[in-house]
Amino acid sequence: MKRAVVALVAVLALAGCQGGKGSPTVTNEQRYVAGDGTSQVFEPGQRKKSPTVSGTLLDGARFTLATGKVTVINFWASWCAPCRTEADDLEDVYQAGKANGVDFLGIDFRDGKDAARSFAEGRMTYPSLFDPAGKVALSFRDVPPNTIPATIVLDKQGRVAAVIRKPVDRDELRKIVDPIAAEQ
Repeated sequence: MKRAVVALVAVLALAGCQGGKGSPTVTNEQRYVAGDGTSQVFEPGQRKKSPTVSGTLLDGARFTLATGKVTVINFWASWCAPCRTEADDLEDVYQAGKANGVDFLGIDFRDGKDAARSFAEGRMTYPSLFDPAGKVALSFRDVPPNTIPATIVLDKQGRVAAVIRKPVDRDELRKIVDPIAAEQ
């Protein structure tokens, strides 16, 4: 019986970060709530200003996010299985969007620096902040990215244009980012 309980706990821990639709769950030792699969896109008149996003990048450099470009901010962690699944799609959209003035920023949180660097190497060429305490996520009070993974899209004025509280794929992200990037 004890062995069965241990096996069940191990399976649940390996199940990843994303719960089923409508069933937020607390997962693994990071004790973070998985999302319900919702996305919100805000009309320009409904958008709220983003908090200041700054910190230390995985390479140790200081970073402060500037406005003037559409920016996709992805919250991830090396221990998050859905984060691994969406990483290639995020990188593809980043590469395709650079020519249209779309920037990307990763925010690694509730993670160890070595694990984060290992995860990012070969997966993403855009910068990532190292935010083990999750302070950046907490600063988004009006539209919290309270899931892992989560993606926030900022418009050119630095306002929150969209929030995605689930793993995102290439096509879905482009359908959200491209119209925001085309705004005047």
